[in-house]
Amino acid sequence: TEIDWKAYMQEVEGFANGTLDYTQLKGDTGPLVYPAGFVYIFLGLYHATGRGSDIRLAQYLFAALYLLNLLLVFRIYCRTSKVPPYVFFFMCCASYRIHSIFVLRLFNDPVAMVILFLAINLFLEEHWSWGCLLFSLAVSVKMNILLFAPGLLFLLLQRFGLLGCIPKLCICALLQVVLGLPFLLVNPVGYLTRSFDLGRQFQFKWTVNWRFLPEEVFQNRAFHATLLLAHLAGLGLFALHRWHSSKESILTLLKDPAKRKPASPPLTINNILWHVFILFSSNFLGVCCSRSLHYQFYVWYFHTLPYLLWCTPTTKLAHMPKVLLLGVIELCWNTYPSTVCSSLSLHICHGLILLQLWYGTAPMPVSHSPSPSRKRTAMSKKAQ
Repeated sequence: TEIDWKAYMQEVEGFANGTLDYTQLKGDTGPLVYPAGFVYIFLGLYHATGRGSDIRLAQYLFAALYLLNLLLVFRIYCRTSKVPPYVFFFMCCASYRIHSIFVLRLFNDPVAMVILFLAINLFLEEHWSWGCLLFSLAVSVKMNILLFAPGLLFLLLQRFGLLGCIPKLCICALLQVVLGLPFLLVNPVGYLTRSFDLGRQFQFKWTVNWRFLPEEVFQNRAFHATLLLAHLAGLGLFALHRWHSSKESILTLLKDPAKRKPASPPLTINNILWHVFILFSSNFLGVCCSRSLHYQFYVWYFHTLPYLLWCTPTTKLAHMPKVLLLGVIELCWNTYPSTVCSSLSLHICHGLILLQLWYGTAPMPVSHSPSPSRKRTAMSKKAQ
């Protein structure tokens, strides 16, 4: 259970010893393929755990990280009031795989997701600059956070317009430069190709979602291009028909919010619901179209599934199928090694959720009523 942890420690040990050429940072599982934020965070864990030797202490630290993650996720769900309370039992106690990813295997995926959920909490509080800073920090730990980026860009355009969102995007870019600067100064090409390698091949033996395909199809570049086109098409359709709330053209997002008709309102409970929906559905579309999902990738979207299932209107009789979907997805992720049946079942579940999101939601009408839980008459003035 400590293979990945040892590899992480070996990768950051080179940096601790003064190696700044990213291509020279390696471990037992291969070269370092994560951005610089990963190096700094796991270097801290390297020193805190006696050069990675005190694995029990590392597990305690990740257990605390798990609890922090739940706190941040629960805070998001409390702001939306969409998910019935009993579902939180499944989120806390019913996933062996999630507990393993956090506390047993000590992957970097949970670290990135905790930072991401903290950023989303800041977005919901209208602290956009701080949220963008933490969003970029999460990306610097692992690139899967970029699956949320289309949704975040849409929200920034909706909230600030084209000119207004440029400073927020600069915050994201500047942090990446600052974190990677020691490596960029030594070997910029090596750093960029290793830490942001979008064309990296995945091993067929670890795939959870494409086991039913022949391996030659799984590794085929044409298949990868098809998935990318499907992802872009899905994002385009959702942006045009599910995320966009105005009757005007989506190009109105480029305008100054004060010049739109109607003008962008202060943050309301409806807008909070829609912020979460846009971010979570953006990530989910990326997961559905991923070239491969490995077992630790479950944490990329596990905590968003209850919201995606319950964000649509639900009768009392319709709760059971949604709980059943959660159970089948959990079963698929706990089948090792994956099988034709488990991978097909996972795609069927994903497809059912996508259909529900498409047919069960409509563009959120612009609301001008203040949030009943937040008595803020000038929320827009607090936007940072």
